[in-house]
Order: sequence, then C-alpha cells, then structure tokens
Amino acid sequence: MSTIELKHINKVFGTGLSRVQVLHDVNFTAERGELVLVLGPSGSGKSTFLTIAGGLQTPTSGEVQLNQKSLEQLSQKDLENFRLNKIGFVLQAYNLVPYLTVKEQFTLVDRVRKAGNIDSNELTNLLKYLEINDTVDKYPAELSGGQNQRVAIARALYTDPEIILADEPTASLDTGRVQEVGKLLKELATQQNKAIVVVTHDLRLKDYASRIYQITDGKMVEDSKDN
Repeated sequence: MSTIELKHINKVFGTGLSRVQVLHDVNFTAERGELVLVLGPSGSGKSTFLTIAGGLQTPTSGEVQLNQKSLEQLSQKDLENFRLNKIGFVLQAYNLVPYLTVKEQFTLVDRVRKAGNIDSNELTNLLKYLEINDTVDKYPAELSGGQNQRVAIARALYTDPEIILADEPTASLDTGRVQEVGKLLKELATQQNKAIVVVTHDLRLKDYASRIYQITDGKMVEDSKDN
C-alpha cells in the first residue's frame, strides 16, 4: 500500500485572463522504504506538488491520500496533527528561526511537539553525521548556506517522521555533501522504513533514488533511472 498517493491532481491559480494551471492531472505514489525523486526545472510545478502532497495547499481537483487517509476528509485540527506527527518538511528557504541558535531550533520543536522526538544521543549522532555538531551555539546568519541546509534536514529528521518531503535539499551543497545527504536519505528510507520524496533539479541525487518522476510544465511521468 502506498504511503503517499496523489490521484488526478490539478492546481489552478487565478481566474479569467490571469488563470494559470500549475499541475495537470498528476498521479504519484511513494511507499515506505523508498526514496522517490521528482526531477524538473524551475517553474515546472515541483514545489506546488510538494506542498499539496504535504497538505500545505489544497488541489483544485483530485485527491491526496497519506497512509490511506484522504486529506480532504480530515478536519483542520486533524490535518495539523497529521503534519506535526507524521511528516517532516525540508523546505528550500530553510525556515530556521533567525534569532535562535542551532541548538534552540530543536528546543523549539520540543515545545511544540512534547513527545516522540529522537533522544539527545541520537540528535548528537545525527549532527555529527551531517558535520554540523560544532554549530550548535551559532545563529543561522553565522552559518553558510550549506550548513543552514543541513540544519534544516536535521530538524526535519528530529521528529522521527514516517514521511519526509524535501524541496531542493542539496541546492547549496557541493558534490561531497550531496553524496552524504543522498546516502543519508537513502538509509533513512531503507533502514528506518520511511517514505522520502525529494523534489529537485539536482541530477546528482539520481544514484540514490528508488524511483524517479519527471515533471515538466506541471505534467508528471514516471521515468527510468537510466535516462
């Protein structure tokens, strides 16, 4: 059974002359144990797809199911709880709180989500793995773009979610870091049985993918990894 399933998703913004259809009849599935890439250029609809998959936006038509639950049938409170407890987001803009240190980013999560987060030893090991353990007392403005990206990844993993949705998680990383993040995401999918969806234009991640979709002008097709 699919952990994430999008059925015949269309997304339209505006009306009349300003009407723009961003997604066209999109069908998509991802299962636990998979790292699924959605590859496409800027403006192809990748980010809109991801926010709809995570329940941050509603489609104009079609259905989104997470763990066989239709999101449109959930109350707003249930949807918020589902996102909080089941989904980890890694957004392109990092979304780190600028006036909190790296350590305090995780403390803030503890205040919002009081149970279910990984313990301090697991967090320390994760920060070491991502080579940001020496940044815990620094603020986002004191970090490089690549370091902020890795902090955002660590924060998403801190809640131990079943589903991870990532928007260009390697955009600011050099090839060595891309390989590390690719391996980490692949291990999380296969060893911890998580469904991980990454939207990106970074072809360097293809080697780590279980399956690949291509999206162009809002139209999505499943692709061969060999292409």
